[in-house]
Amino acid sequence: MANIILYDEKEVRDNLLPLTYTRPVSLIRIGILTISEKWQRLLGDDAKISYITPDYLQNKFPSRATKDNIFIASHILPTPLIAEAVMQLNLGEALCYSNGEEKQVIAFRCSKDDFKKKNITASRYLPTRPDQLTFLYDIFTKNGEQLIADFKMITAGRQSQPLSSTNTVIGNAFFEDGTSKIFIEEGAWVEGAFLNVTEGPIYIGTNAEIMEGSCIRAPFAACEKAHVNMGARVYGPTTLGPYCKVGGELNNVVMIGFSNKGHDGFLGNAVIGEWCNIGAGTSASNLKNDYTEIKLWNYPAARFLRTGLQFCGLFMGDHSKAGVNCMFNTATVLGVGVNIHGAGFPRNFVPSFSEGSAAGFTDVQLPKFFQIAERMMARRDKQLTDDDRKIFTHIYNQADSYK
Repeated sequence: MANIILYDEKEVRDNLLPLTYTRPVSLIRIGILTISEKWQRLLGDDAKISYITPDYLQNKFPSRATKDNIFIASHILPTPLIAEAVMQLNLGEALCYSNGEEKQVIAFRCSKDDFKKKNITASRYLPTRPDQLTFLYDIFTKNGEQLIADFKMITAGRQSQPLSSTNTVIGNAFFEDGTSKIFIEEGAWVEGAFLNVTEGPIYIGTNAEIMEGSCIRAPFAACEKAHVNMGARVYGPTTLGPYCKVGGELNNVVMIGFSNKGHDGFLGNAVIGEWCNIGAGTSASNLKNDYTEIKLWNYPAARFLRTGLQFCGLFMGDHSKAGVNCMFNTATVLGVGVNIHGAGFPRNFVPSFSEGSAAGFTDVQLPKFFQIAERMMARRDKQLTDDDRKIFTHIYNQADSYK
């Protein structure tokens, strides 16, 4: 039985803020699954997975070390080849990648003390650089290939629930190997939808619902109990995490889970954390009027950095909200617990626990934040735990130190 510990590298974690304020890097969803869930499936159900992450997150996401552990860099996107190489490591060995100029440690089998000391006795090398998350925008730019890989892993050897004849399928519904591009889990409801599988697969999770009149272009995934409202237009690659609800128009969006964009309005090339809400009519730009390269707020640099992208939209930390008819400029970053309302475009970076609009912002006090979070989570029969409160208190007391 393998004891797997997914560890966060500080530089990567900081570049992935604000999403990593509230979770280890490996609990970011990309494709259909989180990175941690990908490792679990590839390494087997008997593999025990825990996390090394900042101290204030460890109570909720503990580390469980034994004398023999496999430490894996949490931002690495696993493949069957990497998973096989990881499991072949002997005690004291590291799995690395090197191009002659840089050496990157992917995994290390050792005790906790040897991990801290980086006491590597031998190294094995991957032939190619592994895919990985480095910056926020990697989540949506790499979502398509990850979604397709997850789809094939999740559905291999399994039988989909039948697709209702009320739906219209556009494109060849089968891969070259004869397997279906549409997979519907138990309890899902899909009626009267247009499903375009020309560019990839469509995955509908357990008890998810795709309402009539929805137009969906693959690659697309709706995880457990996700909802696509009537008449929604969704362009792939888009992932709706568990319990997410969407309407209006979406293009290349990743919603980690438990968040809502239930009404008209546009969201594209975006990543939305958990427990976020986007009000009716709210839209976020993903393209500058002059078509120039987009810059995005980077927390450790405390400034906007070049992305090399022409399309980049909204990033929302957990428990952030936008009221009705709000507008967001291209590449806007909202921290944790942000509440946007009113007319005009707010600035492109809004620190955590801020409330207001283009006219100005005030601080969101913790008691008010907790009340709102409790009400929203109760709607999904979830509770704000003591560990959650401690995490948010820590973030609040840091006063968004990177702002």
